[in-house]
Amino acid sequence: MKYTDDELLSRTLARDFRAIARLITRIEAAQPRARALAAAMRRPAGRAHVVGVTGAPGAGKSTLVDYMAREYRKEGLSVAIIAVDPSSPFSGGAILGDRIRMNLAAEDPTIFIRSMATRGLLGGLAKATLESVHVLNCAGFDVVIVETVGVGQAEVDIVRTADTCVVVLVPGMGDSVQIIKAGLMEIADLFVINKADREGALLLEKDLLTLLSLAEGGQDQWNPKIIKTVATTGSGVGQVIESLKGHLNWLENSPQGQVRRLKVISQALIILASEWIAQQALHGSQDIVAALAHDCVLRKLTPLEAVDRLVAWSKGKR
Repeated sequence: MKYTDDELLSRTLARDFRAIARLITRIEAAQPRARALAAAMRRPAGRAHVVGVTGAPGAGKSTLVDYMAREYRKEGLSVAIIAVDPSSPFSGGAILGDRIRMNLAAEDPTIFIRSMATRGLLGGLAKATLESVHVLNCAGFDVVIVETVGVGQAEVDIVRTADTCVVVLVPGMGDSVQIIKAGLMEIADLFVINKADREGALLLEKDLLTLLSLAEGGQDQWNPKIIKTVATTGSGVGQVIESLKGHLNWLENSPQGQVRRLKVISQALIILASEWIAQQALHGSQDIVAALAHDCVLRKLTPLEAVDRLVAWSKGKR
């Protein structure tokens, strides 16, 4: 079924899953009209709690998200999930296989699940993630869970998107130095030690507690929680949900929480504006980019010289 723009907008606001999926598809394709439709969406009452879930591959993020969604549904809350998968640097394709592990959520017709490819973007998220979160928020979902790629130590962009960041760790994947290197101490509002039935879970918890004790924190600051789970059985997931509620309460009712929310929204505005400006500036630049790249390969230009010429070309369009 083909929707007019007005139908797509009204059906999305009414939380029609098919319309939401089509609008997100348009956003991923960077269609200008899709951005205009998304910008026109408003929902003054209520605000979705955006929960980011990140961690290393194999940490059990998808399984944890699956059980989290079920716990939220038990409480009567509406849930949407965005699962970001890495794209191939060669073909540009992605398996989009995270939802395969979300058996419980996939069987629930009231839970919206959307897989999304990074399409070469670093940081653990896709280019369309921020705008898609906005769409899901306006569609009236109570909770939006964003599962990041989770492929290394640099995938921390979720902190610029989510209200609450959950970092999933597992025993046996490195010492406390790895946790510091990953920058996870700064972004985590909640640490989840998954697969806690494995050897080393208590040692990992001890390392985390030691590191957290060294962090500077004020009276009104949020102190990250540490929860042990076994996501395959759902053990500990209820505690995760309660801690997420506690963090949401802190965001809404403390001065520091308001500062945190203001910072997240400010960063999101900068990211969205930067993407739009770059898209406008480089529109129709395929030929000149190809020519400049060719000159770089032949060593006629350095990459920096080529960038200067590309910027000058962009200014000349105006």
